[in-house]
Amino acid sequence: MTLVAGIDSSTQSCKVVVREVESGALVREGRAAHPSGTEVDPAAWWEALVAALEAAGGLDDVAAIAIAGQQHGMVVLDEAGDVVRPALLWNDTRSAGAARELIEEFGAEALAERTGSVPVASFTATKLRWLRDAEPEAAARVAAVALPHDWLTWRLRGYGPAGSSPLGPVLEELVTDRSDASGTSYWSPGAEAYDRELLVAALGHDAVLPRVLGPAESAGETVGFEAASGLRIPAGIVVGAGAGDNAGAALGLGASEGDVVVSIGTSGTVFAVTGAPSADPTGTVAGFADASGAFLPLVATLNAARVLDSTAALLGIDHTALGELALGAEPGSGGLVLQPYFEGERTPNLPEATATLFGMTLASTTREGLARAAVEGLLCGLADGLDAVRRVGVEPRRILLIGGAALNPAVQAVAAQVFDVPVTVPSPGEYVADGAATQAAWALTGTRPAWPVAVVAEPQPDHRPIIREQYAARAVTPR
Repeated sequence: MTLVAGIDSSTQSCKVVVREVESGALVREGRAAHPSGTEVDPAAWWEALVAALEAAGGLDDVAAIAIAGQQHGMVVLDEAGDVVRPALLWNDTRSAGAARELIEEFGAEALAERTGSVPVASFTATKLRWLRDAEPEAAARVAAVALPHDWLTWRLRGYGPAGSSPLGPVLEELVTDRSDASGTSYWSPGAEAYDRELLVAALGHDAVLPRVLGPAESAGETVGFEAASGLRIPAGIVVGAGAGDNAGAALGLGASEGDVVVSIGTSGTVFAVTGAPSADPTGTVAGFADASGAFLPLVATLNAARVLDSTAALLGIDHTALGELALGAEPGSGGLVLQPYFEGERTPNLPEATATLFGMTLASTTREGLARAAVEGLLCGLADGLDAVRRVGVEPRRILLIGGAALNPAVQAVAAQVFDVPVTVPSPGEYVADGAATQAAWALTGTRPAWPVAVVAEPQPDHRPIIREQYAARAVTPR
């Protein structure tokens, strides 16, 4: 039995899955927590990776491995391979002003054409510009720029600061993949190349950037060493290219052209697999590459599962009871509309917005109405994302609804009423880690595996236009 390992190094934790190559069967898994915050020492990710591998039974019988990770995070290294400063994560917004500066300097349309996206505070280039201006001495020390999964792959292969790694600080051995590179704002999905002018404009000087590997390409093999905790990293394990988290999820789900993945996590994402690159000068859709050789136009919202968390807490109930209440109200909630911008919003770009409840009457303002308005508001925001990816050429045939909230019967039923294409709910799973495991198997065998994905629900299509019509009537236009 040949085994491969896939790793998801996310914002909150590191997850490891070990799967059998032929069937894709899950053999074992492990997990370890990451520190909270939007600024993290990458050493904490390495420690969590080692702990999660230990929890998953180690790597002695594993033939190949790959790491998927949170996109955009800025990991800056000096010539000695040391981390210059703690990494800024995708959700660190201090570089919002830097994003505006880059757009003013180059123009939104030109940036979308050159990199597939208009930069926002999440993207690596904006964080480098912030570093250049806010911490110029640190910026001057930067010899290489990597993303979280790039740095972890480098460490796993035995590279790192002198004295703490067997192979030392060979910066030229940093590698990445096209999906993660496409979230930097200095790599072009269309040209499949770095845009060095944009890197220099961001950081202030040129630097070593990870070599971009193809989907099935191997980064090399592990050399064999013992981590600080005592975990043995055996020699000879094939190391895959790795991927960004959303691209990893698409790979783990087996998504293909026509599939649109709608993910309800802390934030929400809507992304599709397409055969051609996209460029949206409005900045609504990020024109990323994917981990299979195709492309991944993506829309992100700030308000997703927390909308349900907040409403359930207000009503003093759990998510199950919230769903039961929501199903007790009619579609449209009797005119009650929740615009759920509790944390501002990214799509539309309204960072200072707050949530608003519209249409309150004696008849509509009930516990059932409020519960349903919360579910409808959450899904309408994501449906706006679906409309945005349609505008860049996506023709959806199926919605793959994932995330913990997707298991709620009310969310499933209302999704079938909000979206005008069929909805499928896959079984809950670690799809980002599964995508990395898929990539590891691909690098090992030369063939992309087609592992089955179980389905827990396929709600009957029941499109109710009134839900989105009411929501659209309350739309706020960004200034």
